[in-house]
Amino acid sequence: MSGAMIFLQEDLKIKFSLESSTTSDYIGRRYSIVLASVLFLLGSALMGYGPSYAVVLVGRCVAGLGVGFALMIAPLYSAEISSAAHRGLLSSLPELCIALGSLLGYVSNYFFAKLTLKLGWRLMLGIAAIPSLALALGSLKMPESPRWLILQGRLAEAKRVLRLVCNSEQEAESRFQDIKIAAEIDENCDEDVVKLPRKTRGEGVWKELLLRPSPTVRWILLAGVGIHFFEHATGISGVILYSPRIFKKAGVTGNKSLLLATVGVGLARLASVVIAACLLDRVGRRILLLVGTVGMIVALTGLGFCLTMAEHAKERLSWALLSSIVATYGYAFFFSIGLGPVTWVYSSEIFPLRLRAQGMSIGVAVNRLMNSVVSISFLMISKAITIGGTFFMFAGVSVLALAFFYFFLPETKGKSLEEIEMLFAREKKSEVIDKGKGIQLNGTKS
Repeated sequence: MSGAMIFLQEDLKIKFSLESSTTSDYIGRRYSIVLASVLFLLGSALMGYGPSYAVVLVGRCVAGLGVGFALMIAPLYSAEISSAAHRGLLSSLPELCIALGSLLGYVSNYFFAKLTLKLGWRLMLGIAAIPSLALALGSLKMPESPRWLILQGRLAEAKRVLRLVCNSEQEAESRFQDIKIAAEIDENCDEDVVKLPRKTRGEGVWKELLLRPSPTVRWILLAGVGIHFFEHATGISGVILYSPRIFKKAGVTGNKSLLLATVGVGLARLASVVIAACLLDRVGRRILLLVGTVGMIVALTGLGFCLTMAEHAKERLSWALLSSIVATYGYAFFFSIGLGPVTWVYSSEIFPLRLRAQGMSIGVAVNRLMNSVVSISFLMISKAITIGGTFFMFAGVSVLALAFFYFFLPETKGKSLEEIEMLFAREKKSEVIDKGKGIQLNGTKS
C-alpha cells in the first residue's frame, strides 16, 4: 500500500476484531485461518480491480477483516500447538512472515512502478491474492489446535495431534494431562469424547475478562492490552505506511528513488525478526523487548532531529538525508527485534486456556484501533507539529512503553502455557517482580 498510494492518488485523484474470538472458538483455529485467507483473497481482488476509489475502499475493508482474523488466530494457533522450548520461535513466525511480506511488497512496488500508471498500482494491490490462495489451501493440511479440541471435549483427536507435534510419547502425554487440567477435566478421564460445561467451551468468559476479573486476570489483561497498544502507539504504522513521504522530507527525490529507499526498511525488519526468532527461546521475551525499545527511543530521537534540521534548512543537507535514512532503518530494526515479534508471542501465551481466544481478540482489537489512529492521524499531526516533532512525540511514547514493559511484564520463557498463569498469580503481601527473572511468591521463585 505504501508504494501504491503514490500512484493511486495520481490516477484516481484521491486525497487522502472482536468477532474473531467467537469464530475461532466455534469453527476452530485452523478453519479461522482459512476464513482469513479467503477474506484476503477477496479484498486483494477488489483492490486490484479498483475502477474507482469506492471499490478500492471496499476491498481494503474486506482485506482488513482478514487482517483482524489472521492477526489473532495465527500466533494463537502457533502458541497452542508448539512446546514450551520452541514456542518463542514458532509464535514469532507470523511476524517474520509479515516482515518478509513487507519486503516483497516494497520490492514488487519498485518493479511494478515501471508499468503504466493504470496497471502498476493495481498489480501492487491485487498480487496479494496469490499468497492468500496458497494460505487457504495450505491451512487445510494443518492439524487442529489440540487445546481447542480439548475445549470441545474431543480428547482422542487432541491426543493424536499431540503425538504428531511432540518429540516423544512422554512429552505428548504430559502436555495432554496439563491441558486437561487447565480445561477443568479430570486428569484420569480416558474417554474419547466428553461433554464439557458451557463456561469451559468458551461461553460467558467476557464477564470473567471484563466485568469481574480476578486480580490475576486483570494483570494479564493489562499486560496483553498494554503491549498491543504500545506496538502501534510508538509509530510503526506511520513509518511503514509513509516511509516514502519521510524520505521525501529528508531530501530523496523521484518516485523510483523513494520506492528503492523503502526496500531498506523491509530488509532491516526482516533481518531483525530473523535474529529475534533465534533468540526468543534463548534470552527470553523481556530482554529483547527492553533492548529493542531502548533502540527505538534512540532511533526515533535521531530521526526527529535530522528531519527537523532538513525541514528548516535552506538547502539540501546531505548528512541529514543520510542520517534520516539510517535512523529509519535503525528504528525498523529495533522494532522488529523486540516489540514487533514479542507482542504476538507474549500476548498469545499469557492468557489462561479458557480465556485465550477472547483475550487475544481484545488485544488485536486494540492493536488494530491504534494502527488506524496512527495511520489516519500521522499526516495531520506532522502538519501540526512538523514531521520531526511527530517522531519526537513517538520517542516520548516509547519511553512510557519502556517503563510499562519493565514494571508489568514478567518473563515467560521456558514455561508451558499452563504454567504461565502462575506467573501472574497475585498475593498482596508476597507479590515481587525480580527484575524480569520471574515472580517470587512466599520467597520461592516461580
